[in-house]
Formats: sequence, C-alpha cells, structure tokens
Amino acid sequence: MASKGKPPVKKRKKGARKKFFPVVLPLTASKVKLYSYSPEELEGSIVKLDLTRNLRGKNLELRAKIKYSEEKLTGELLSLKITASYIKRIMRRGIDYIEDSFETFSKDSKLRIKPFMITRNRVSRAVKKEIRNISKKFLESHTTIRNTSELFSEIMTGKLQKALSIKVKKIYPLATCEIRIIEVIGPAEKTEKSKDKTVKNPEDETSEEKTDSKKE
Repeated sequence: MASKGKPPVKKRKKGARKKFFPVVLPLTASKVKLYSYSPEELEGSIVKLDLTRNLRGKNLELRAKIKYSEEKLTGELLSLKITASYIKRIMRRGIDYIEDSFETFSKDSKLRIKPFMITRNRVSRAVKKEIRNISKKFLESHTTIRNTSELFSEIMTGKLQKALSIKVKKIYPLATCEIRIIEVIGPAEKTEKSKDKTVKNPEDETSEEKTDSKKE
C-alpha cells in the first residue's frame, strides 16, 4: 500500500477535479497511483510502499521521491527499511544482536547503511567488535563499485545479506543477517579532486640545477 507526502501548493484552474495518476517505481512491479489535481503537483512528494507481500512476509518499506519529467511520474529511490515489528519477531532469548550505522558511497550517491545481525548464542564483546569491523569493511568495499539501484535490488533479493553472512562466518556463524536501513543522504563523492600542486616549467628546473652546480 502506497502513501504520499504533502505535495507542493500550486495554483490550479477553477473547477479542477482530483484524479489518479500512475507512478513508475523502480525495482517493483507494483502498480502505484497517486490522487491529485495534476501530475505537476506530485513533484517532490514522498511515496512509501509496503513490500511485505512481494517478499513473502518480510516487512520491508521502500521510500521514493516523485519526479515529473516528459509527462511521466517516476520514483527516485530514497531508502529501504525493515520495520520494527519484523525485528521483534526474529529476536529470541539466549542470543546477541550486533548493529552498526555508518556512511559510505555508491557510484551515484552517498548512503547511510545500518546492518543488523543476530548470533546463535551469546558472544563476547571482542567477537561483536570483530564482526562489526568486518561487516563495515565488506559493505564499504561492496557499495563503491555498484550504483544505488543495484544495491537496493540486492537487499530486496537477499543477495547482499547472504554475501555478508558468508564473510562474517569466518569469525562466527550468524543466525540472521539483515540490512535494517539503507538510505540515500546525498550525491556521490567527486572522484576527481583538485590538486594544489603547481606544475614546474622545465626551463626553471634546468636553471635550478645550474645554480646548484655553481654553489657546489
């Protein structure tokens, strides 16, 4: 079920009536229609889509920002989030959970990722710390070579969680490995950084060598 945020206030014609406008959301075949006076008014709205049925009972919520371009409404990926009810359902006695929150970059955006892992039994603080460090290093290296859409798709299918679980297994086998939240928080980092180094003229270098030889 989809819900939307408040659309920006714009002037509309007298006697205009609201109607449903179809929205194309990435990574899902669910048909979404938003109720508004015009598609232009939906620009910038936030849509929340419950993916529980699509993922066989896994409570996952997708958020997207609506964009209106070329007479079409599309959704720009913002976040994927596991609901608190699902986390409570998978918790058990006699176990430990490990979570983290950090920022990293994909090819096209800056992300905040919050992994959530559950151990089979109680573990020491040292083991928790090692698992947290390994998972962070793995996710940082994994995200930098993929775009946001690919990462969201891997989380929805469980591919990323499986790869992370196998990586952490070297330290301790996990009962559950999830990405609790992944959200876009900004644009991608610029790879080409400006260098402050000044380029020397080859003639200046030769003159410097001559002066050094004279001093000697």
